[in-house]
Amino acid sequence: MKNEVVGFIGIGNVGSKLANNLAKQNKKLYIFDLNKNTYSKFKSKNIIKCKNLDEISYNCSIIITCLPSPIAVNQVIDSLIPNIKRNHLWIEMSTTDKNEMIRLAKLIKKKGGEVLESPITGGEHKADSGNISILSAGERKNFNRAFPYLSKMGHQILFCGKLGNASILKLITNYLASLHLIGIGEALVVAKKHNINLDLAHKAIAISSGNSFVNDTETKVILSGSYDVGFTMDLVNKDLSLFNKLATEKSINVELGKIINKIFKKGIKHFGNRSFSTKIVKLIENEYKIKFRSKNFPKQLKDINPKQKGIEI
Repeated sequence: MKNEVVGFIGIGNVGSKLANNLAKQNKKLYIFDLNKNTYSKFKSKNIIKCKNLDEISYNCSIIITCLPSPIAVNQVIDSLIPNIKRNHLWIEMSTTDKNEMIRLAKLIKKKGGEVLESPITGGEHKADSGNISILSAGERKNFNRAFPYLSKMGHQILFCGKLGNASILKLITNYLASLHLIGIGEALVVAKKHNINLDLAHKAIAISSGNSFVNDTETKVILSGSYDVGFTMDLVNKDLSLFNKLATEKSINVELGKIINKIFKKGIKHFGNRSFSTKIVKLIENEYKIKFRSKNFPKQLKDINPKQKGIEI
């Protein structure tokens, strides 16, 4: 194992962007994904494409995972555990189950390794630019060790205290984004049916108390007709289920959480698991036989700002 060499596991839509930002730093980066077709996204000479997880654990003291589900995380960690040693630090950047995060961390620590959870938030376009926000939790010493790498992938980095806190906060933010997305759909249909131009509606919301991250970003690709946010309905459904599970653990009745989960399950039934999450508003469009469209909105979101320095906030 080479000291402070990084291995990145899971190079899908978001993971590949995070890994590419690390690779720009002119240091070796080992990568692994079950889908070897994703390797074509990497052209840098600093990238070492691994055939299996053993190559990651043997060569890298820093191991980053960015995976689609708690099941995928469990499978990867189960495979890594036999090779974990004292100098390993696992940085988990997926959106996952808080209880599973803590359980897997105990297994890593039992082998002498260390753990930090660091899920990202703020949109795929900011993962591309390196200006994504990161929520980190675990021991402070692990956060300090990981910060040089986190700061290459993100801009605003928040230390959230004990392990599990970051997973909880990430699910809360995803729940709110899903809530706002459905709210935008209902707001736009009211505007449309009252013959208000949707560009005007978007501008009015943007300068009002009703504005949100969703309106600033996802509404734009809805109005362009592409719906392209790089985030899919199955992932929303997974995150909402985990959010509702957190509420159930503390006997909290989250009525809106249950309603939103039901709506996205309906969206999956109509449009498919891998359809963009923003297509949930098409349920409303289809019901009222309208389209939410306006000119001069982008087909894809792009962060035009240069990479900002990674800072702890």
